[in-house]
Amino acid sequence: MKPITILIADDEVEIADLIELHLVKEGYRCLKAADGQEALDMIRGQAVDLAILDIMMPKLDGYEVVRSIREKYHFPVIFLSAKVTDLDKITGLIQGADDYMTKPFNPLELVARVKSHLRRSMLFNPSMAASEKSVLEVGGLVIHMEQRTVSLYGQVLELTPKEFDILVLLASNPKRVFSQDHIFQHVWGQAYFEGGNTVMVHIRTLRKKLGEDQQKNKLIKTVWGVGYTFNG
Repeated sequence: MKPITILIADDEVEIADLIELHLVKEGYRCLKAADGQEALDMIRGQAVDLAILDIMMPKLDGYEVVRSIREKYHFPVIFLSAKVTDLDKITGLIQGADDYMTKPFNPLELVARVKSHLRRSMLFNPSMAASEKSVLEVGGLVIHMEQRTVSLYGQVLELTPKEFDILVLLASNPKRVFSQDHIFQHVWGQAYFEGGNTVMVHIRTLRKKLGEDQQKNKLIKTVWGVGYTFNG
């Protein structure tokens, strides 16, 4: 069986070595990069199942790296950064990361998050709610489950993995209202704690990509005080 490969990109050697030590104990294969360009070169050269990225790295910062990753790859990305403000966290998630941890950090918590994201990435099928449908069509919106692609009136939309999973969850259950709690647990596969901001940010960017900031009839409708529903 092919070992799970995790990329650790951090210019602080001690931190990268500490993360590697804990992940190797869990049976993971680790790659280490000291700057953003080296991280991208590694990703392009071999299969990576998850990446842990620092934000402030030489050559290319973490934001640039994750944007490049999202142009082609869908594996989970965890930011591990000394940048600690809410704005930093929100920016990281908007850029395409799936999770954000601040330094100093508990290595055991990082390992737990790695396992959770890998489990979701490899075992969770976001199209399950759509049952036997491999293609979901709602008006001009077309979702290909297996290819994980989305188009709107023929135009391909570039969604992050989490945006795709949220859209599938909502579109597969039209008119049903999902709370932020439910969405977070379903898509992230974690207990809901401080997840409201994360869900809200992803919904906002998803709506923008759907062009709903310019439309009156929105596909994703907010039910105030309750959650979100798909209005297809």
